[in-house]
Amino acid sequence: MASLLRMPGVSADADTALLESWSVAAGDAVSRGTALATVETDKALVEIEAETDAVVHTLLVQGGATVTVGDPIAVLAEPGEDPSVAAALAAQLTGAAVTAPGSDELDQRTISVDTIAVAEDMRAPDPETPKAPAPPQPAAPAPAARPARRPGERIFSSPLARRLAKEYGLELADIPGTGPANRITKADVEAAYAHAAHHAAPPTTAPTPSASVEPSAVTRIPHTRLRRAIAGRLQASKQNAPHFYLTRELDLGPLLALRAQLNDGGDVRISVNDLLVKAAGLALQAVPEANVSWTDDALLQYASSDVAVAVASERGLVTPVVRGVETLGIAALSAAISDAARRAGEGRLQQKELEGGSLTVSNLGMFDVDEFAAILNPPHGAILAIGSAKPRPWVGDDGQLTVATTCRITASFDHRAIDGALGARYLRALADLIARPIRLLL
Repeated sequence: MASLLRMPGVSADADTALLESWSVAAGDAVSRGTALATVETDKALVEIEAETDAVVHTLLVQGGATVTVGDPIAVLAEPGEDPSVAAALAAQLTGAAVTAPGSDELDQRTISVDTIAVAEDMRAPDPETPKAPAPPQPAAPAPAARPARRPGERIFSSPLARRLAKEYGLELADIPGTGPANRITKADVEAAYAHAAHHAAPPTTAPTPSASVEPSAVTRIPHTRLRRAIAGRLQASKQNAPHFYLTRELDLGPLLALRAQLNDGGDVRISVNDLLVKAAGLALQAVPEANVSWTDDALLQYASSDVAVAVASERGLVTPVVRGVETLGIAALSAAISDAARRAGEGRLQQKELEGGSLTVSNLGMFDVDEFAAILNPPHGAILAIGSAKPRPWVGDDGQLTVATTCRITASFDHRAIDGALGARYLRALADLIARPIRLLL
């Protein structure tokens, strides 16, 4: 029987969500688990999947619209069901005449829903996002700068290209595509943005000693929903969670030797970060009192080591959670982290992958950062900030001064959940594992 697809509660503290884009069109047959749409949350883009086999009859909401959680966004029909049943359901919601599948109107993937024009490639502005003023067009644009398209022709573009075009304030119809079937890619959007910015910039002349120097041009970059959400969460964390910090410098020599052996002829390339995440998870098992998070009603203590790994995606910082780190082998853990990082960059993380856990690992060592202190990732009780591995003076266990490859790890703790002595015990357990890394393989 025909049913409604409703906007799910993809974020626990949100009453609305942004329907970023549709992955299907009216008339498409989908199977259980097929991605139907992409919804933007305060952390990432989340895919809505079909719960059963179905046929997409009507799209009730256009991509780019903000929808109240629980409101219907599409009408789905059962495979083989009379289309008139779904059409009647859609008509009840919209008060509009709905065309049965197979007609010209449905083949064009459009439907009249009061004042909403529902089309797969339409994009409504986010009411919460201020629109940047469109850059002025060149006085005489080159003929090849605008693609020749027929009225109503479907515009093919990648999801990332659509997101970038929206953030840059560009119209997809104005961007020539260089991909297959004139598909618009990320590179096409960036090229169009650079072209517009170049032609919008005022001409500059070299200042003379007698001439006053004008202030440099300012580019206004509107905040995305994700950037505003990240800013809000970090500000709230810094204001509400009393942070304190503990730093240890650790000799990575034994860890690097183990990594070299693991990568010698192996199919999977293990990174230093993989081993540090493993050590962080095992240290939580060694000091279970630190495997906690704070709530207003109770202190939550977790049995498994669910560790979030900070990933700097093109859309902003996201922290996918790797479950049961203490139970995963190094190769499996490395594959899980790599997969999460890749899908974070593509905006394909599920909301459940961004929830839970008690500890975050943030590694900036690859950027040659010696040390830093990170802001807690709510509701986690701790976050590890890992600096770069460098040769530094080191006093060994024998008391002799030598040179060792060390890194500085700064742990930020929520003082409501973890006190100083407990935080120091956790860092000591972490240091012991890094000093004797063979235990990471047990």
